[in-house]
Amino acid sequence: MQIEALDVLRTVVRHGSITAAAEELRYTQSAVSRQIAALEAEFGVVLFDRLPRGVTLTEEGRHLLPHVEAVLDRLTTARRELDALRGLGGGRLRVGAFPTAVAALVPRALAAFRAAHPEVGLSLLEGRTPTLLERLLAGDTDLAVVSAPPDQPLDGVRFDLHHLLDERLLVAVPRRHALAGRDTVRLAELAGESFIAGSVDWADPFMRATMPPGFRPRIDIVAADWTGKLGCVSAGLGVALVPALAVRAAPTDLTLLRLHPDEAPTRRVYAAMVAHRHRSPAVAALLPVLAEVAATL
Repeated sequence: MQIEALDVLRTVVRHGSITAAAEELRYTQSAVSRQIAALEAEFGVVLFDRLPRGVTLTEEGRHLLPHVEAVLDRLTTARRELDALRGLGGGRLRVGAFPTAVAALVPRALAAFRAAHPEVGLSLLEGRTPTLLERLLAGDTDLAVVSAPPDQPLDGVRFDLHHLLDERLLVAVPRRHALAGRDTVRLAELAGESFIAGSVDWADPFMRATMPPGFRPRIDIVAADWTGKLGCVSAGLGVALVPALAVRAAPTDLTLLRLHPDEAPTRRVYAAMVAHRHRSPAVAALLPVLAEVAATL
């Protein structure tokens, strides 16, 4: 069955005439008659009574007409929604990001995207990179901003990776700390300090890669998120290693120091999508916005 035949049927019903329907549709009368005959053969019923002046629906035709109109209306709605998606006049964009990317990079990009495309719905999922990649593969997100420590590159076969920036670690110390006036510091100078970290076993691979051989930081306080870690530093309870993207969340009553270049590994930050999966217009539009915001950080 062809959709055109359903439109022909509806047009014939509206005019009550094969001739008038043919004129509106710019078909020949015989072409309209063939379409109606094809539908009657498809359903095994007679749809129209042919009268001296025009046509009228049979009882079978009256039962079929509401279904024909519903199908055509749904197709019209589908075309309208697809046109909106293509023109970014609708739809939804689901983005995932690791925690420090949510401090500034991703929110700024989403705000700029929303200003340009207000009709597109946005959602943001925060999580660690392994979880975000799993959510990508499961189809729960359309794009994820993820990171890779120096010794653990991401899977470039299953994922399409767009490099956004390279992120280094900083050292957060209390404002009155003896090293607070320095620009650069070596970790050996912090050997006697109490470190504030997300776990007692130093589970973050990026931070673990920072430690020089044989260096084991003393961790007295465990804080799960950056607000807690930096708050503890501000209160003078210890020092913390801070990814550069988290700087926006840093209180004003602490000092951030650069690590010596020999001890400052670079974490690569990417926008990731599933390789070979269709990229929606919204995802394609967000990528350059992420790159533009990343260039300003």
